[in-house]
Formats: sequence, structure tokens, C-alpha cells
Amino acid sequence: MKTLYNVHVIWLLMMLLTLASYFVGEAGTGGWLAMLFVLVAALVKGIFIIRDFMELHGVSLLWRVIMYGWLWVVCIGIATAYVVSG
Repeated sequence: MKTLYNVHVIWLLMMLLTLASYFVGEAGTGGWLAMLFVLVAALVKGIFIIRDFMELHGVSLLWRVIMYGWLWVVCIGIATAYVVSG
């Protein structure tokens, strides 16, 4: 399995998530399900970027808490704004 886990596979997964999010938007779908899908896709892509492209998978706990914490704060903020505006 280690041979399949490389930057190219992660890049391909990120592109598929990006295309799926694009098509959700182009289809004109809305509501909780669309918002949740796009947020989860963004969260997964953010985790891939932090862990693999920024190469923070082996750093101290403080840096991981800062980076992943910021990602969660942004996603929760977006979800909160969606709930409050609806």
C-alpha cells in the first residue's frame, strides 16, 4: 500500500474532489447536503495540503495543532455562517 501513497495519487484525489465540488456548484444544488459535501471536500484537501505538500507530517505537536486548528476554525466558521444566514 505504501507504493500507492505518493504525491501523484494525492494530487489526483484532490483534483477529483475539486471537480466534484465544481459540478455540485454547477448543478445548482443547494442546501445542507451540498454545503456539507463541499466543506468536507475542502477539509480533506486541506489535510492533504498540510500533511503532504507542506510536509508537516513529522513536525512537533504545536505546529500540527496550529495548522489543523486553523483549518477546523475556518471550516466551522463557514458552516456557522451558512446556518446563521439560512
